[in-house]
Amino acid sequence: MADTKALDRRLAERLVRLATALVDQERARVLVPPKAADSGYWFGGGNAMRREDTTWYVVGRYRNPGDSRTGVAAGARGLELAIFAGPGFFGPFEKVRSFSKADLSGPGKAVVSIEGSCLYEDGGRLELYVSCEQEAAYPEQIAAYQKSGTGIWSIGRLEAKDVSSLDPAELQPVLAGKNPAALHVKDPVVFAHPAGGTALLFCSHPFTWSSSNTGLAVRRPGEETFEVVAEEVLPRGPVWDVAATRITDRLPVPPFGPFRDLPPLSLYFYDGAECLRPHDEHPSAVRRPRGYSCEEIGGLAWGYDHLFPRMERLSVERALFVSPHGTGCSRYVATLVTGDTIYASWQQSQADLSQPLVGHALPMEWAEAILARG
Repeated sequence: MADTKALDRRLAERLVRLATALVDQERARVLVPPKAADSGYWFGGGNAMRREDTTWYVVGRYRNPGDSRTGVAAGARGLELAIFAGPGFFGPFEKVRSFSKADLSGPGKAVVSIEGSCLYEDGGRLELYVSCEQEAAYPEQIAAYQKSGTGIWSIGRLEAKDVSSLDPAELQPVLAGKNPAALHVKDPVVFAHPAGGTALLFCSHPFTWSSSNTGLAVRRPGEETFEVVAEEVLPRGPVWDVAATRITDRLPVPPFGPFRDLPPLSLYFYDGAECLRPHDEHPSAVRRPRGYSCEEIGGLAWGYDHLFPRMERLSVERALFVSPHGTGCSRYVATLVTGDTIYASWQQSQADLSQPLVGHALPMEWAEAILARG
Protein backbone atom coordinates (compact mmCIF):
# COMPACT_ATOMS: atom_id res chain seq x y z
CA MET A 1 0.00 0.00 0.00
CA ALA A 2 1.14 3.55 -0.69
CA ASP A 3 2.74 5.53 2.10
CA THR A 4 0.12 6.85 4.54
CA LYS A 5 2.34 8.52 7.10
CA ALA A 6 1.28 11.87 8.52
CA LEU A 7 2.93 14.99 7.16
CA ASP A 8 5.73 16.39 9.23
CA ARG A 9 5.40 19.91 10.58
CA ARG A 10 7.50 21.54 7.85
CA LEU A 11 5.43 20.09 5.01
CA ALA A 12 2.18 20.99 6.77
CA GLU A 13 3.44 24.56 7.11
CA ARG A 14 4.15 24.68 3.37
CA LEU A 15 0.58 23.62 2.63
CA VAL A 16 -0.71 26.39 4.87
CA ARG A 17 1.55 28.95 3.15
CA LEU A 18 0.35 27.78 -0.26
CA ALA A 19 -3.31 28.14 0.74
CA THR A 20 -2.91 31.54 2.38
CA ALA A 21 -0.91 32.87 -0.58
CA LEU A 22 -3.73 31.73 -2.86
CA VAL A 23 -6.64 33.01 -0.77
CA ASP A 24 -4.94 36.36 -0.25
CA GLN A 25 -7.33 38.54 1.73
CA GLU A 26 -5.49 41.79 0.99
CA ARG A 27 -4.92 41.34 -2.74
CA ALA A 28 -8.32 39.92 -3.67
CA ARG A 29 -10.21 41.72 -6.44
CA VAL A 30 -13.98 41.98 -6.75
CA LEU A 31 -15.29 39.70 -9.51
CA VAL A 32 -19.06 40.11 -9.06
CA PRO A 33 -20.62 42.65 -6.67
CA PRO A 34 -23.91 41.99 -4.85
CA LYS A 35 -27.13 43.89 -5.57
CA ALA A 36 -26.26 46.60 -3.04
CA ALA A 37 -23.30 47.68 -0.91
CA ASP A 38 -24.95 47.02 2.44
CA SER A 39 -25.35 44.39 5.13
CA GLY A 40 -27.14 41.22 4.01
CA TYR A 41 -26.32 41.61 0.30
CA TRP A 42 -24.08 38.88 -1.16
CA PHE A 43 -23.01 37.22 -4.36
CA GLY A 44 -21.15 33.92 -4.37
CA GLY A 45 -21.51 30.39 -3.10
CA GLY A 46 -20.53 28.86 -6.44
CA ASN A 47 -17.42 28.26 -8.54
CA ALA A 48 -15.57 29.19 -11.73
CA MET A 49 -15.07 27.10 -14.87
CA ARG A 50 -13.20 27.52 -18.14
CA ARG A 51 -14.66 25.73 -21.16
CA GLU A 52 -12.81 25.05 -24.40
CA ASP A 53 -9.94 27.29 -23.20
CA THR A 54 -11.82 30.38 -24.31
CA THR A 55 -14.73 31.36 -22.08
CA TRP A 56 -14.69 31.64 -18.31
CA TYR A 57 -17.90 31.11 -16.37
CA VAL A 58 -18.75 32.07 -12.81
CA VAL A 59 -21.87 30.76 -11.08
CA GLY A 60 -23.34 31.96 -7.80
CA ARG A 61 -26.46 33.19 -6.09
CA TYR A 62 -27.58 36.67 -5.27
CA ARG A 63 -28.80 37.06 -1.72
CA ASN A 64 -30.65 40.06 -0.30
CA PRO A 65 -31.49 40.64 3.40
CA GLY A 66 -33.95 38.49 5.30
CA ASP A 67 -33.70 35.12 6.99
CA SER A 68 -35.72 32.48 8.76
CA ARG A 69 -35.26 34.13 12.15
CA THR A 70 -37.34 37.13 11.08
CA GLY A 71 -39.51 35.31 8.55
CA VAL A 72 -38.92 34.95 4.86
CA ALA A 73 -41.35 37.78 4.12
CA ALA A 74 -38.83 40.16 5.74
CA GLY A 75 -36.49 39.88 2.76
CA ALA A 76 -35.76 38.22 -0.54
CA ARG A 77 -32.90 36.05 0.79
CA GLY A 78 -31.49 33.81 -1.95
CA LEU A 79 -33.40 35.35 -4.82
CA GLU A 80 -31.46 34.47 -8.00
CA LEU A 81 -29.01 31.93 -9.39
CA ALA A 82 -26.82 33.61 -12.00
CA ILE A 83 -24.11 32.57 -14.46
CA PHE A 84 -21.60 35.12 -15.75
CA ALA A 85 -19.25 34.77 -18.72
CA GLY A 86 -16.02 36.59 -19.48
CA PRO A 87 -12.73 36.36 -21.38
CA GLY A 88 -10.70 35.62 -18.25
CA PHE A 89 -10.91 34.82 -14.57
CA PHE A 90 -11.00 38.50 -13.66
CA GLY A 91 -13.58 39.33 -16.32
CA PRO A 92 -15.04 41.66 -17.29
CA PHE A 93 -18.13 39.53 -16.74
CA GLU A 94 -21.55 39.66 -18.34
CA LYS A 95 -24.56 37.88 -16.90
CA VAL A 96 -25.60 35.27 -19.47
CA ARG A 97 -28.15 33.20 -17.51
CA SER A 98 -30.45 33.98 -14.61
CA PHE A 99 -32.77 31.63 -12.70
CA SER A 100 -35.26 33.07 -10.23
CA LYS A 101 -36.98 31.18 -7.43
CA ALA A 102 -40.07 30.98 -9.64
CA ASP A 103 -37.98 29.55 -12.50
CA LEU A 104 -36.70 26.74 -10.28
CA SER A 105 -40.08 25.96 -8.71
CA GLY A 106 -42.06 22.94 -9.84
CA PRO A 107 -45.65 21.81 -9.29
CA GLY A 108 -46.21 21.68 -5.56
CA LYS A 109 -42.53 22.51 -4.94
CA ALA A 110 -42.29 26.28 -4.66
CA VAL A 111 -38.73 27.47 -4.01
CA VAL A 112 -38.37 29.71 -0.97
CA SER A 113 -34.64 30.43 -1.31
CA ILE A 114 -31.54 29.57 -3.36
CA GLU A 115 -28.03 28.93 -2.03
CA GLY A 116 -24.84 27.10 -2.99
CA SER A 117 -24.28 25.97 -6.59
CA CYS A 118 -21.61 24.25 -8.66
CA LEU A 119 -20.75 23.91 -12.35
CA TYR A 120 -19.20 20.57 -13.31
CA GLU A 121 -18.20 19.05 -16.65
CA ASP A 122 -18.53 15.29 -17.06
CA GLY A 123 -17.34 13.92 -20.38
CA GLY A 124 -18.44 17.01 -22.30
CA ARG A 125 -21.78 17.17 -20.48
CA LEU A 126 -22.32 20.34 -18.46
CA GLU A 127 -23.98 19.90 -15.08
CA LEU A 128 -25.27 22.69 -12.86
CA TYR A 129 -25.94 21.72 -9.25
CA VAL A 130 -28.01 24.06 -7.09
CA SER A 131 -29.39 23.96 -3.56
CA CYS A 132 -32.95 25.17 -3.05
CA GLU A 133 -35.20 25.52 -0.05
CA GLN A 134 -38.57 24.20 -1.18
CA GLU A 135 -41.91 24.50 0.55
CA ALA A 136 -42.31 21.28 2.52
CA ALA A 137 -43.42 20.25 5.99
CA TYR A 138 -41.05 18.84 8.59
CA PRO A 139 -41.66 15.22 9.64
CA GLU A 140 -44.48 14.95 12.16
CA GLN A 141 -42.28 14.21 15.18
CA ILE A 142 -40.34 17.50 14.73
CA ALA A 143 -43.07 19.63 13.13
CA ALA A 144 -43.13 22.08 16.06
CA TYR A 145 -39.59 23.19 15.19
CA GLN A 146 -40.47 24.51 11.73
CA LYS A 147 -40.68 28.30 11.44
CA SER A 148 -43.51 29.84 9.47
CA GLY A 149 -42.71 30.32 5.78
CA THR A 150 -39.70 28.00 5.73
CA GLY A 151 -39.16 24.74 3.88
CA ILE A 152 -36.55 21.99 3.54
CA TRP A 153 -33.25 22.31 1.66
CA SER A 154 -32.22 19.83 -1.02
CA ILE A 155 -29.88 19.67 -4.03
CA GLY A 156 -30.98 19.48 -7.67
CA ARG A 157 -29.25 19.32 -11.05
CA LEU A 158 -29.64 20.70 -14.57
CA GLU A 159 -27.83 19.09 -17.52
CA ALA A 160 -27.11 20.38 -21.02
CA LYS A 161 -24.40 20.57 -23.62
CA ASP A 162 -23.67 24.21 -22.80
CA VAL A 163 -24.71 27.10 -20.57
CA SER A 164 -27.20 28.53 -23.03
CA SER A 165 -29.10 25.20 -23.17
CA LEU A 166 -29.70 24.82 -19.43
CA ASP A 167 -33.45 24.61 -18.84
CA PRO A 168 -34.77 25.26 -15.30
CA ALA A 169 -37.92 23.29 -16.10
CA GLU A 170 -35.71 20.17 -16.23
CA LEU A 171 -34.39 20.50 -12.67
CA GLN A 172 -33.98 16.98 -11.29
CA PRO A 173 -33.61 15.99 -7.62
CA VAL A 174 -30.15 14.75 -6.61
CA LEU A 175 -29.97 14.70 -2.83
CA ALA A 176 -32.40 15.21 0.05
CA GLY A 177 -32.08 14.73 3.80
CA LYS A 178 -33.48 11.46 5.16
CA ASN A 179 -33.22 11.95 8.90
CA PRO A 180 -33.79 14.86 11.31
CA ALA A 181 -30.09 15.06 12.21
CA ALA A 182 -29.30 15.96 8.58
CA LEU A 183 -32.68 17.23 7.42
CA HIS A 184 -31.35 20.07 5.26
CA VAL A 185 -28.73 19.37 2.56
CA LYS A 186 -27.20 22.05 0.37
CA ASP A 187 -24.02 23.73 -0.95
CA PRO A 188 -22.78 21.02 -3.38
CA VAL A 189 -19.08 20.64 -4.19
CA VAL A 190 -18.62 18.27 -7.15
CA PHE A 191 -15.38 16.78 -8.49
CA ALA A 192 -13.94 13.58 -9.96
CA HIS A 193 -13.64 10.98 -7.20
CA PRO A 194 -10.00 9.89 -6.78
CA ALA A 195 -11.12 6.24 -7.04
CA GLY A 196 -13.39 6.80 -10.05
CA GLY A 197 -16.88 8.19 -10.51
CA THR A 198 -18.04 11.50 -9.09
CA ALA A 199 -17.84 12.86 -5.54
CA LEU A 200 -20.39 15.31 -4.16
CA LEU A 201 -19.55 16.94 -0.84
CA PHE A 202 -22.57 18.62 0.74
CA CYS A 203 -23.42 20.69 3.78
CA SER A 204 -26.09 19.40 6.13
CA HIS A 205 -27.99 21.00 9.00
CA PRO A 206 -30.16 19.30 11.63
CA PHE A 207 -33.79 20.36 12.04
CA THR A 208 -32.72 22.64 14.92
CA TRP A 209 -30.20 24.54 12.75
CA SER A 210 -27.66 24.17 15.56
CA SER A 211 -24.66 23.13 13.43
CA SER A 212 -23.22 22.82 9.91
CA ASN A 213 -21.61 19.55 8.81
CA THR A 214 -20.09 18.05 5.66
CA GLY A 215 -21.23 14.77 4.11
CA LEU A 216 -20.27 12.81 1.00
CA ALA A 217 -22.36 11.28 -1.78
CA VAL A 218 -20.86 9.24 -4.64
CA ARG A 219 -21.98 8.58 -8.21
CA ARG A 220 -20.42 5.32 -9.35
CA PRO A 221 -18.91 5.10 -12.86
CA GLY A 222 -21.65 4.65 -15.44
CA GLU A 223 -24.47 5.50 -13.02
CA GLU A 224 -26.72 8.59 -12.86
CA THR A 225 -27.66 8.73 -9.20
CA PHE A 226 -25.70 9.64 -6.09
CA GLU A 227 -25.56 7.54 -2.93
CA VAL A 228 -24.74 9.05 0.46
CA VAL A 229 -21.74 7.18 1.89
CA ALA A 230 -20.97 9.46 4.86
CA GLU A 231 -22.90 12.18 6.67
CA GLU A 232 -19.76 13.59 8.31
CA VAL A 233 -16.34 13.39 6.65
CA LEU A 234 -14.60 16.08 8.71
CA PRO A 235 -16.02 16.36 12.23
CA ARG A 236 -16.51 19.83 13.66
CA GLY A 237 -13.40 21.20 15.31
CA PRO A 238 -12.51 21.72 18.98
CA VAL A 239 -12.03 25.50 19.06
CA TRP A 240 -13.01 28.17 16.53
CA ASP A 241 -15.01 25.79 14.28
CA VAL A 242 -16.92 23.89 16.93
CA ALA A 243 -20.32 24.85 15.47
CA ALA A 244 -19.68 24.62 11.72
CA THR A 245 -17.41 22.73 9.34
CA ARG A 246 -18.61 23.09 5.75
CA ILE A 247 -16.15 21.98 3.06
CA THR A 248 -16.40 24.18 -0.03
CA ASP A 249 -13.50 23.04 -2.22
CA ARG A 250 -10.90 20.37 -2.99
CA LEU A 251 -7.53 21.44 -4.44
CA PRO A 252 -5.11 18.73 -5.64
CA VAL A 253 -1.63 19.72 -4.42
CA PRO A 254 0.92 20.13 -7.25
CA PRO A 255 3.72 17.55 -6.80
CA PHE A 256 6.60 19.96 -6.29
CA GLY A 257 9.70 19.38 -4.21
CA PRO A 258 9.24 16.87 -1.37
CA PHE A 259 5.58 16.39 -2.35
CA ARG A 260 6.80 14.59 -5.46
CA ASP A 261 7.85 11.68 -3.24
CA LEU A 262 4.49 11.40 -1.47
CA PRO A 263 1.25 9.84 -2.70
CA PRO A 264 -1.07 12.40 -4.36
CA LEU A 265 -2.80 14.56 -1.76
CA SER A 266 -5.33 17.39 -1.71
CA LEU A 267 -6.25 20.44 0.32
CA TYR A 268 -9.82 21.00 1.49
CA PHE A 269 -11.04 24.52 2.20
CA TYR A 270 -13.90 24.81 4.66
CA ASP A 271 -16.10 27.39 6.36
CA GLY A 272 -16.12 27.32 10.14
CA ALA A 273 -17.86 29.08 12.99
CA GLU A 274 -17.63 29.15 16.76
CA CYS A 275 -21.37 29.64 17.12
CA LEU A 276 -24.49 29.85 14.97
CA ARG A 277 -25.49 33.21 16.48
CA PRO A 278 -23.20 36.11 17.48
CA HIS A 279 -21.77 35.88 21.01
CA ASP A 280 -21.18 38.87 23.27
CA GLU A 281 -17.52 39.06 24.26
CA HIS A 282 -16.27 39.76 27.76
CA PRO A 283 -14.63 43.23 27.86
CA SER A 284 -11.26 41.68 28.70
CA ALA A 285 -11.46 38.85 26.14
CA VAL A 286 -9.24 38.66 23.08
CA ARG A 287 -11.20 40.37 20.33
CA ARG A 288 -11.47 38.20 17.24
CA PRO A 289 -13.92 37.27 14.51
CA ARG A 290 -15.65 34.22 15.95
CA GLY A 291 -17.62 33.30 12.87
CA TYR A 292 -21.35 32.62 12.97
CA SER A 293 -24.13 31.66 10.58
CA CYS A 294 -23.84 33.63 7.31
CA GLU A 295 -20.61 35.23 8.56
CA GLU A 296 -18.32 32.17 8.67
CA ILE A 297 -14.52 32.34 8.50
CA GLY A 298 -12.21 29.89 6.76
CA GLY A 299 -10.15 26.82 7.60
CA LEU A 300 -8.08 24.15 5.88
CA ALA A 301 -7.65 20.35 5.93
CA TRP A 302 -5.60 17.88 3.90
CA GLY A 303 -5.82 14.23 2.91
CA TYR A 304 -4.16 11.58 0.74
CA ASP A 305 -6.27 10.99 -2.37
CA HIS A 306 -6.14 7.19 -2.07
CA LEU A 307 -7.61 7.47 1.44
CA PHE A 308 -10.38 9.93 0.51
CA PRO A 309 -12.53 10.96 2.32
CA ARG A 310 -10.15 10.63 5.27
CA MET A 311 -8.64 14.04 6.04
CA GLU A 312 -6.97 16.00 8.84
CA ARG A 313 -7.22 19.61 9.98
CA LEU A 314 -4.44 22.14 9.44
CA SER A 315 -6.35 24.93 11.21
CA VAL A 316 -6.91 23.53 14.68
CA GLU A 317 -6.50 26.52 16.97
CA ARG A 318 -7.52 29.39 14.71
CA ALA A 319 -9.05 30.26 11.38
CA LEU A 320 -6.68 30.84 8.46
CA PHE A 321 -8.92 32.95 6.23
CA VAL A 322 -10.43 36.10 7.75
CA SER A 323 -11.40 39.23 5.85
CA PRO A 324 -9.65 42.40 7.03
CA HIS A 325 -12.96 44.20 6.55
CA GLY A 326 -16.40 44.20 8.13
CA THR A 327 -17.28 41.12 10.16
CA GLY A 328 -14.19 39.19 9.04
CA CYS A 329 -16.35 36.82 7.02
CA SER A 330 -14.44 34.84 4.37
CA ARG A 331 -16.27 31.80 3.00
CA TYR A 332 -17.22 29.62 0.03
CA VAL A 333 -13.66 29.29 -1.32
CA ALA A 334 -13.57 27.62 -4.74
CA THR A 335 -10.40 26.93 -6.74
CA LEU A 336 -9.54 26.26 -10.37
CA VAL A 337 -6.18 25.04 -11.74
CA THR A 338 -4.89 25.74 -15.24
CA GLY A 339 -1.50 24.79 -16.61
CA ASP A 340 0.30 27.82 -15.23
CA THR A 341 -1.97 29.31 -12.55
CA ILE A 342 -4.11 28.42 -9.54
CA TYR A 343 -7.20 30.60 -9.15
CA ALA A 344 -9.39 31.10 -6.08
CA SER A 345 -12.70 32.86 -5.58
CA TRP A 346 -14.66 33.41 -2.37
CA GLN A 347 -17.18 35.64 -0.60
CA GLN A 348 -15.49 38.32 1.47
CA SER A 349 -17.00 40.78 3.96
CA GLN A 350 -16.41 44.43 3.10
CA ALA A 351 -16.35 47.59 5.23
CA ASP A 352 -19.97 48.22 4.20
CA LEU A 353 -20.82 44.65 5.41
CA SER A 354 -21.76 43.40 1.95
CA GLN A 355 -20.17 40.20 0.60
CA PRO A 356 -19.08 40.35 -3.05
CA LEU A 357 -17.43 37.49 -4.90
CA VAL A 358 -13.70 38.21 -4.90
CA GLY A 359 -10.78 36.42 -6.51
CA HIS A 360 -7.02 36.02 -6.57
CA ALA A 361 -4.54 34.17 -8.80
CA LEU A 362 -1.31 32.42 -7.81
CA PRO A 363 1.21 31.68 -10.60
CA MET A 364 2.27 28.05 -10.61
CA GLU A 365 5.92 29.08 -10.29
CA TRP A 366 5.03 30.74 -6.97
CA ALA A 367 3.27 27.59 -5.85
CA GLU A 368 6.39 25.60 -6.76
CA ALA A 369 8.59 27.96 -4.76
CA ILE A 370 6.38 27.60 -1.69
CA LEU A 371 6.11 23.81 -1.86
CA ALA A 372 9.62 23.00 -2.99
CA ARG A 373 11.64 25.52 -0.99
CA GLY A 374 9.31 26.46 1.85
